[in-house]
Amino acid sequence: MWQRSKDLAVYVYSVTGSGKFSSDFGLRDQIRRAAVSIASNIAEGDELNTNKQAVHFFFVAKGSTAEVLTQAIISHEIGYIDSHVVAHIQEECDAISRMLSKLIQARKSAV
Repeated sequence: MWQRSKDLAVYVYSVTGSGKFSSDFGLRDQIRRAAVSIASNIAEGDELNTNKQAVHFFFVAKGSTAEVLTQAIISHEIGYIDSHVVAHIQEECDAISRMLSKLIQARKSAV
């Protein structure tokens, strides 16, 4: 899950580094920060001492998947990215979010 979320962040960086995104610093930086937040919060949660602490960070990561997807949809609708790009981002965000849900449930039951 961490690997997949890290790969998503790399992908987001690559698709936002050129074209119309290159001059929209606000949206470009926001989607990049949100994408990096997914992998970062998974890593941080995994390193914490308690399941309760970990679950908090996993919820933040899950929220960041929704943020990335929303920003990708907006980017598509304003013509910054193609439909295949937003489809890939949606597929990855959905998969990561599902994995996080399962991890959260497992860690919650262990509390």
